[in-house]
Amino acid sequence: MLDTLAPAERIAFVLHDMFAVPFDRIAPLVERSPVTTKKLASRARHKVQGTPAVPAADLARQRKAVDAFLAASRDGDLDALLAVLAPDVVRRADPAALPPGASTELRGAHSVAAGTLVFGRKARFAAPALVNGTVGIVVAPRGRLLLALTVTVEGERISAYDVIADPARLRRLDLAVLDV
Repeated sequence: MLDTLAPAERIAFVLHDMFAVPFDRIAPLVERSPVTTKKLASRARHKVQGTPAVPAADLARQRKAVDAFLAASRDGDLDALLAVLAPDVVRRADPAALPPGASTELRGAHSVAAGTLVFGRKARFAAPALVNGTVGIVVAPRGRLLLALTVTVEGERISAYDVIADPARLRRLDLAVLDV
């Protein structure tokens, strides 16, 4: 996510927000005034945190469903997965995310839940994130992005999700950290 920032934004953000360096000490490094440097850090902070594409209430509802999905996946809890998946849920996945010969599309709660449990080990590296402005999931062991899931939540349940593993598709995603 830091790669999406301009160099001056990155410097101001990292030095101030991560190392508590005062803006008047950062300003000469980025060849800006302290006030402008503060604005650079603020703009970077907003980019890193992301801007939700949905109202806060919808974001909270989506987050609750995604958190339940991740917890059930990590625990290997089939019943909990079935409770958070809509009966007619659809999972689409890039071939790169699947073993050779596996279907890129699964339909129905039982099929999707069973398919999700197969990949349960990767769930420990998964975290909720803003993916293109809505709550989704990223899988990034040791900080290296392997997968992203775009999730569609209808009501209280997940009605669809896409597993993106293709590097070109991953680069096109707008990813941001969600506030805890």
